[in-house]
Amino acid sequence: MEREILSTKRKTLAINLDPSFYGTIAEIGGGQEVARAFFQAGGASGTIAKTISAYDKVFSDYLYSDGDAGRYVCLKRLQQMLRAEFDELTEVLGAGRTIDKRYFVFANTVETLNFRKDNQGHGWLGVRFELTKPGEPNEVVIHVRLNENDGLLQQYTLGTLGVNLIYACFYFSNNPTLFLQSLMDNLSADRVEITMARMSGPDLSYVDNRLLGVQLVKNGMTPAIFFDRHGNVQEPGDMLYKNNALVLRGRFRPITYVGFDILKTSYAHFKKNALFNPQNTLQICEITLNNLMEEGELKERDFLDRVDLLNGMGQNVLISNFKEFYKLVEYFGRFKHKTLRIVMGIPTFVRVLDKSYYANLPGGLLEAVGKMFPARTKFYVYPALDRRTGKVMTINDLQLPDDVMHIYLYLKQNDLIVSLSSVKEEWLKINSDEVLDLIQHDNPQWESMVPKYVVKTIKQKKLFGYPG
Repeated sequence: MEREILSTKRKTLAINLDPSFYGTIAEIGGGQEVARAFFQAGGASGTIAKTISAYDKVFSDYLYSDGDAGRYVCLKRLQQMLRAEFDELTEVLGAGRTIDKRYFVFANTVETLNFRKDNQGHGWLGVRFELTKPGEPNEVVIHVRLNENDGLLQQYTLGTLGVNLIYACFYFSNNPTLFLQSLMDNLSADRVEITMARMSGPDLSYVDNRLLGVQLVKNGMTPAIFFDRHGNVQEPGDMLYKNNALVLRGRFRPITYVGFDILKTSYAHFKKNALFNPQNTLQICEITLNNLMEEGELKERDFLDRVDLLNGMGQNVLISNFKEFYKLVEYFGRFKHKTLRIVMGIPTFVRVLDKSYYANLPGGLLEAVGKMFPARTKFYVYPALDRRTGKVMTINDLQLPDDVMHIYLYLKQNDLIVSLSSVKEEWLKINSDEVLDLIQHDNPQWESMVPKYVVKTIKQKKLFGYPG
């Protein structure tokens, strides 16, 4: 049955007419559109205890800073706002509260489009709210990217999104999928992207935020979601800000010694770069949504197993909906990173230069290459084993069509593609499909093809169809 999508006014009116909801709305950077929506709907006096908009940075620091001002449009400042406003709300009103009253605080800190239109609108929104346990609030935070080319329209979008978020917290907290989908009510993906969502609290402890993140990609609400090496959902812009990124695409089902060696050799090569610093260099294992879907359905347990294994090896994970590498590179171009290195094997690189993949682009392969190699971007290419001859193939051994060879030579001569060296040649014969088949048929040969940590975890948790 299709869900009825309520207008913004009907949502605010429903909350205003419910006597149990009462709280504060604090907005910085995008007007006071959420508060305005509640006041225009009517009956807001029964819902709104206070509204505030501390635009001046000195006031913002005075009200919300823990002593370290830092950035203003960031998760830390949002959480400072939520905590400070909720503490004040309960302290001022707590003595006279009735048993049926549920307190909440909505807050946002946002950068909208400036008058020169030379910045990217984005922001953090969150709600701290009580449901079943007074005094034990839940918390939901999201990060959004504002895509409209007009500051006023971005403010309207924020108003709608804020109302949707508050409404979802009160009415859809028991259904995370519906919760996420409802955030886009009366909105569209070309207006706003939700790049991160995180839930916590006594009534939301059942939610796995990793699955929540993948649902954002699956529902088309964002093109990619980022998990740090501890498995926590993170906002990509925060993770990549002024950092170097080494990105390896794969299925990782499971990661084999070959994948492990690719990560090791690419990192060792990048350590020679003058911009390298262990604190500013991220290795990222990227999995496309196509590799997570079987028969059109997301295999949630299988996905979590892959992320757990990669996290256990200290890897960050990116889940995306990018089929083509040029779209992956364009995505990273959104962020203020230092350099980007896309890591792949020889077979994948050959497919990247296959003209048939770019029939949808007016400029074909030439346009795709232009998109794949912007400033500060290179491809690291890992050797492969020619199974017919037993010879190790590097980028120097490639045989490509004559018209493609000119493009390839240009990339090579300009050091845009780099051959990885010092590889473990004895591991090149490992094939990930064969490894998976051996695991599922309980053939112990697979144990010599994957890292020991992976062997131990697969056996303990019976992953990837392991029957032992």
